[in-house]
Amino acid sequence: MADLVAYPMNGGHGLYSYSKNSTFQRKAIDAGKELIKEAISEKLDIKSFSSSNTFRVTDLGCSVGPNTFHAVQNIVDAVEQKYQSQGHNSQLPEFQVFFSDHTSNDFNALFQSLPPDRRYYATGVPGSFYSRLFPKAFIHFAYSSYALQFLSKVPEEVVDMNSPAWNKGRINYSKSADQVVKAYTTQYAKDMECFLNARAQEIVCGGLMAFVVPGRPSGIPHPEVYFNTATELFGSCLMDMAKKGIISEEKVDCLNLPQYIASLEEVEAIVKANGYFSVEIMENLTQEKPPPKVIAFSVRSGMEGMILKHFGDEIMDELFDSFGKKLEESSSVLESKKSISLFVLLKRRATE
Repeated sequence: MADLVAYPMNGGHGLYSYSKNSTFQRKAIDAGKELIKEAISEKLDIKSFSSSNTFRVTDLGCSVGPNTFHAVQNIVDAVEQKYQSQGHNSQLPEFQVFFSDHTSNDFNALFQSLPPDRRYYATGVPGSFYSRLFPKAFIHFAYSSYALQFLSKVPEEVVDMNSPAWNKGRINYSKSADQVVKAYTTQYAKDMECFLNARAQEIVCGGLMAFVVPGRPSGIPHPEVYFNTATELFGSCLMDMAKKGIISEEKVDCLNLPQYIASLEEVEAIVKANGYFSVEIMENLTQEKPPPKVIAFSVRSGMEGMILKHFGDEIMDELFDSFGKKLEESSSVLESKKSISLFVLLKRRATE
């Protein structure tokens, strides 16, 4: 079974690298910039952190840049403004930023492109954000952008031929049987519970956490989500190649993407059931639909490693050429789908 989270995105600065093909993720970061500034201004109690002269920030799922640098700079700027607005110009904290991602991430590319004029000390933290990464009560602001839609693993039953949730012929859940959708929904809830429990240990009381993810509007079926439709088209390209005998259908059957697109209602229910965080801001952000070529390059930057391991490099160009053409041919269909991002800001409750 191939698992997307086990393979790195393309690092470096090549044609299909993430750093060259992540413009729509950047737009989601920019859309949440003012909300983060507002949250830090109104929700962050810096008096409770006065015993420490270091303000610690982490970006969970940082990838290789440059988006992560824009995100953390927004946070640093907002915290400095908060201190200055309260007359603490001479007591500005030092900032330490922890860039965290899977061990397979291209940290060399990340650190080679660090902004030279940054006002923070940079550290790399490898590991899954579904488990503990930091000491207890250590982080003041945790952030994540376009990473929490990735599950910790593919639900086991969707690749089990004997399970009613076997997802034969598809790599995505959105148009699959109810059992498949339920398996993905359940896995997402389990993963989010692990994520929140880990962060609850690591974030100081009164500390903040914000994340932005591709989202599903309330009441909208999974197949009507832009992101899911694009993924379905990619899966159909693989099935086309299987029907031509270029790759085996069995290999396609055992390939499922560990991604789930949640709604705000789903996220809110999980956060409230967890109990460690209060919901401060939850909003649907309008997400611009990128042109087909941008989508094709972005998907390649994220999935090329997985495809390479699963099918070999012989099919790469043909597969993504086919995908690009299908996106163009389906532009009117894609235009009718819903495209939003979810912005969620939480505050760590005081321990009882």
